[in-house]
Amino acid sequence: MSKRTRIFLGILLIYAIGIAAVLYLVVTDIDPRYRESAEESLVETSQVLATLVELDVRDGVIDTARLDTLFKAVYARSFEAQIFSVHKTKVELRAYVTDRRGTVVYDSTGQSVGKDFSQWRDVRMTLRGEYGARTTLDIPGDPDSAVMYMAAPVRWTTNAQGPGTGEIIGAVTVGKPVQTFGQFVAAARSRTLYVGLLSVVAVLVLAVTVSVWLVRPFGLIGDYARYVKAQPGFHPMRLLRRALALLRAAYDEMRDALAGRNYVADYVQTLTHEVKSPLSAIRGAAELLQEPMEEAQRQRFLGNIQRETQRIQEMVDRMLELTALETRRVLDSTQPVALAPLLEELAHAVQGVAAQRRITITVTTNTDATVEGDPFLLRRAVSNLLDNALDFSPEGGQVALGLSLQGRWACITVCDQGPGIPAYAQDKVFEKFYSLARPHSRKKSTGLGLSFVKEIASLHRGRVELVNRAEEEGSGANAVLWLPLQPR
Repeated sequence: MSKRTRIFLGILLIYAIGIAAVLYLVVTDIDPRYRESAEESLVETSQVLATLVELDVRDGVIDTARLDTLFKAVYARSFEAQIFSVHKTKVELRAYVTDRRGTVVYDSTGQSVGKDFSQWRDVRMTLRGEYGARTTLDIPGDPDSAVMYMAAPVRWTTNAQGPGTGEIIGAVTVGKPVQTFGQFVAAARSRTLYVGLLSVVAVLVLAVTVSVWLVRPFGLIGDYARYVKAQPGFHPMRLLRRALALLRAAYDEMRDALAGRNYVADYVQTLTHEVKSPLSAIRGAAELLQEPMEEAQRQRFLGNIQRETQRIQEMVDRMLELTALETRRVLDSTQPVALAPLLEELAHAVQGVAAQRRITITVTTNTDATVEGDPFLLRRAVSNLLDNALDFSPEGGQVALGLSLQGRWACITVCDQGPGIPAYAQDKVFEKFYSLARPHSRKKSTGLGLSFVKEIASLHRGRVELVNRAEEEGSGANAVLWLPLQPR
């Protein structure tokens, strides 16, 4: 993964975490805010009812007759109110009055008259002249039965005293089921999540749209339409993977377009460095050929020129292939590819080269795995790994081709008995133009073969690894090509 890709993914991750954090804070803060709003309304209601009761207090005796008449009339009222998404048809407010000892002298529900409520927080605190409130479950263990209670003091005010300054002789508590405003909380949460997720999707769609508009305004849609049209049947997962691949390709093209100058400069600089050595050898041999020399020497210098020229030609050809593969981004067409016959075919094709150095090639297939991809490119990838193993194998050695399943992945292994990968080269083997000297010839390749394999693996949503064999297995290296199995 390139630095640009990591930066882009990092920005997306930060954005996702930021949106998730904001949504979490907003959603979790909705319930407390609604409770605070409901509590403020209940405080005012309790004060109104306490004032109403105080009007009928005589000689320190609480008279609840007017309160009883009031609630009977309220509960008997019929109405319909559409409050946003909540349809309300009845009054759910409840109230009770306690005397100075905390005994209930009136209950609008008629369930608690005569009971001692002195230990309830709303009554206890209010009788002491403090702010009293509580939330209690009507049914133990059922959070939906929670009721919020707010209390106000009932005072006996004599003529000599001002309003609200008399002795506290009781308390009026009003209650409201939490579930009544819990509907608003649930609706607000759903709305917030909906808007938040919609904004995330909108931003992503906008980013993709801008990317497509910058890179290829109509090509992405056209490519996808042609792909869908070419499918023999409707496969949702396959179509989704194709859409994601095209979007990824669009992003990569936009990235390369923005960084194109540096990309080309790096290529030119690297190619110039790699071509410099064979050109120097050709120039030196040509200068020596201008001098009188024996025919054997002349032929040797001509052979050097031919070899170095061929090396430059191979390097240019490989670079053109690799550049074309890197700009391809996504496979134009795919088909099922059976891997076992492919390995058998490639092993048979290199038998002649292997026989010259008495190298034995074995093929072990434990499965008939099939992948979806480009047969030509897959053949090239495995062929490059096989050629690489032959180049590093000693005379009389063995190269083993293997095919196995690892979950939903097909695993192609190419094992040799060569010297293995030096420690200093293990992180560089897939870099362009990096090559190690072949043990039998002491010559280097173009250094583009493994880069070519890596690009092919990426196009097929796979990966390639090159590691040394375990000590108990002997010397050599293992090349592993991972490819996703064809979806069923």
